[in-house]
Formats: sequence, structure tokens, C-alpha cells
Amino acid sequence: MNKPILHNPLESLLVAPGARQDGLPVADRRAADVEMARLPETASDPSRSRVGLPQAMAESAIWESMPTIALRDQVVSDRPLAERPLVPKPREASRGTGRNLRARLPFDRVALLLQGGGALGAYQAGVYEALAEAGLHPDWVVGISIGAINAAIVAGNAPERRVDKLRGFWEEITAPAMGFDAGVVGLFGRGEAARAFANQVSAAMVASAGAPGFFGPRLPNPWFHPPGTIEATSYYDTRPLKATLERFVDFDRINSDNKDTRLSLGAVNVRSGNLVYFDSGTQVIGPEHVMASGALPPGFPAIEIEGEHYWDGGLVSNTPLQWLVTNTRVTGQRLPDALVFQVDLWSARGEFPRNLAEVTTRQKEIQYSSRTRAFTDFIKRLKKVEYSVAMLLDQLPDEFKQSEEAKYLASVAQRHAYNLVHLIYRPRGYEGDSKDYEFSRLSMAEHWRTGYHDTMRTLRHPEVLERAGNGEELTIFDFAGDGN
Repeated sequence: MNKPILHNPLESLLVAPGARQDGLPVADRRAADVEMARLPETASDPSRSRVGLPQAMAESAIWESMPTIALRDQVVSDRPLAERPLVPKPREASRGTGRNLRARLPFDRVALLLQGGGALGAYQAGVYEALAEAGLHPDWVVGISIGAINAAIVAGNAPERRVDKLRGFWEEITAPAMGFDAGVVGLFGRGEAARAFANQVSAAMVASAGAPGFFGPRLPNPWFHPPGTIEATSYYDTRPLKATLERFVDFDRINSDNKDTRLSLGAVNVRSGNLVYFDSGTQVIGPEHVMASGALPPGFPAIEIEGEHYWDGGLVSNTPLQWLVTNTRVTGQRLPDALVFQVDLWSARGEFPRNLAEVTTRQKEIQYSSRTRAFTDFIKRLKKVEYSVAMLLDQLPDEFKQSEEAKYLASVAQRHAYNLVHLIYRPRGYEGDSKDYEFSRLSMAEHWRTGYHDTMRTLRHPEVLERAGNGEELTIFDFAGDGN
């Protein structure tokens, strides 16, 4: 009998990367530098004994790292860590009382594109919080993998509830696995090496125990299940995710005739290998469609929908920008002037690896960035051609405009203006190759905060919100990558 090929289940928990080798910012160093003076007080007070030393330290580190929260009381709460909020509550601006950039926006549509990337997806939640504070609620959300989950939460809730729902989801799935969280980094020392070790331990815990409300290890191992059963095809069971989605997403709202946000989710048909999009404009969307978009093998099982099985859309393309182009051509419905935010969790750019761990990291980044720059450049050239064709047709004599060739050219000609705003997560040096399945609360809070601040910096540039020219080209922005 042939020896079975053993896959590393850690590599299958994610759908998406990006990389920067910067050090810990000040806030993160404070998170890593847990004040040891608090520890005897926590340990000696019987009323707080239920929290436990590691959890108290993790909670301290997480709260100190949050960007929008006031300084907390020095007393450690006796609420279990899993029940306490980690992401800052939305400011009043995000509840509709702040600036409303949408009111004076010279675009007819706002689209939000969310790439896959597992645990890095909290970055997208931070991006959305910043957009919500500015009143830039999207009309259309397109997502793949973890981006599909975030997209469903956005589309499946009223604008004033979206940030709270995103926060609730991310807090739930980042509850400490087996009682360990990367927030106890202070136990291992200071600096990037200590944080890298804590992250690796946290990722190993997730790989062993799963993530609450998301996935859990399949027992017994899939190799012990009969061939042909769904249990024999994945290392983890994602059935908990269905119940979680039903609590955080109002699918009736998504499928309503009066919906205010269109939802599109990318997945791959297992038999044909084709990338398909489930779209609320043409079909009823349920939890299974969201789960299918994030079913990355061999970690997660394929999801059956109407007799067909689907895997994670990131296997073919992890960048949903393609759908904005191909969908409008297939349906004949032109996307009007639009402001498009593309939130990528993997960056194509990176350093040359120095060891095997960095090789794995770099491989993921290249694979899951899905040639974002090349595809964006292609769309930019295509947009130029469409505009040129429209201008040329205007100059044709009327008798030529009635020809079949001219009619065909008219079907592709357009003058709509699109601003494409890139927001790309660039990880810190200590995150390593496990960053996409390192579901610790500390890392989640950092990712959320980074997405929020990257977006706020980007929105400070007025040209992002201005319609450039007469629709002759796609205008692309990426300010966050330059630190501006």
C-alpha cells in the first residue's frame, strides 16, 4: 500500500498575503512590554483569580495597543477574556454624526473589493471602520475567502451596525485557543524575536484547536475516514462557521429587493476549475455561498451548492477586481463613474528570503497577491482603449455608424471615470509565514488598527475623491504604501 502524502494543515488555513519588514511601532512595543508591576496584584487578589496570569497579561497588552480607546482603569476585570471587547468602539463619526464625504462625491458608485488572507482580514475591518466614519458606505462589496465573510457582514447589516458586527465577529473567532494568546509576549522577553516566538506558538495553538465559531480539527484525522466522504477531504470542520454567519449576517437584507448594497462572492467550481461569482443581483445568497468562497483545501472541505462543490476563489484569483470588469461585460450593465477601494492582504513586493521560513512567506505573498499590479495595469490600458473607441465613433459619419463593426465597437466604448484606491496590508517582520492563520487577539487588534490608519491617511489626500479628466483612464492611488 502506498504511503499517504501528508499535507501540512497549517498551510491550508488561509487565502491571502503582503509583507513589510518594519519594526514594532511605539504602541506595539507597549503591547509587548506588559507592566510586570500589575502581575502580583492580579495574582494575589482572589476576586480576579478566574482571569489567570496569561489572560490578564494578554488583555493588558491588547487594550494598550488599541488606537481609538481611552486609557482604561488599572484594575483588571474579572470577566473572562473571551467575553471582553478588544476592538475600539466606533466613534460617533462612524454612527453618522461626523463628516459625510459621500454627499459631495463626484461618483455614482462606491465599490469595496476584499481579497482573501485569513487572519489578516481584520485589516479590512479597520479599513471599513474608517470608510464608515467618512460616510463612504459602499454600494457594492466583492469578496473572496475571508474577504467574503467581511463583505457579507457589511452587506448583511444596516450601515450603523456594520462596524459593531465586524467587531463582534472578529472578537469571537480570536478568543484564545487553548487559553493562550500572543498578548503574553511579555513572558518571552522583549523585541521582535519574542513577539515572533509568541506568534508562532499562537499559530500552533490555532492549528491544533481551531478558531472558535470558525473551524475546528476533524477527529478522527481525515485519513481514517472512508474515501468519498466529505470528512476524508479536509483537516478541519467548518460547520461552526455557518451558525456564526447566521448570527452576524442578515441574509434577508442581502436578498431583499430593496437592498442598499450588492454582494458578490468568488469561489471555484471543484469539477470544472472555473472561477464563479455568487451575486446577490442574480441569485439568493446564503451562508453556504460565503463558506464556499473561503473553503481553502486541504484545510477546509468543499461546500456543496445546488449539486456542485466549491472551493476558495483564491485558488484561481485572489483579487476580485476582475469581477468589476467581466461582470459588467457579461450582463451589459455598465459600471457608472465609481470610486473603488481595493483592500489587498498580500503584497507582491517583498525582500529576498534568508531561510526556509521566509521562503514560505514569500511564496504565499507572490501566490496570493494574484498579480494585482499586472491586472490593474491591464485594466488601465483597457479603459484607455474603451475611451478612445468612444471618441473615434463620435467622429465617424452617420452611414458608418450603422455598420455591424461600428455597433460592436459601440458596445465596448465608454467614458466612465474610475478611481481605484489600493490599500495593501504590509506586515511587520515578526509575523512570519503563519500570519494568515495566527488568530490571536493581539494580532487581530494590530491588523484592525493598521487598516484604520492606512485608510485615514489615504482619505486625507483630496485627489482620491476627485473625478479625474473626462473618463479617459483609470486613476490609481496607493498612498499608504509610501507612508503618506
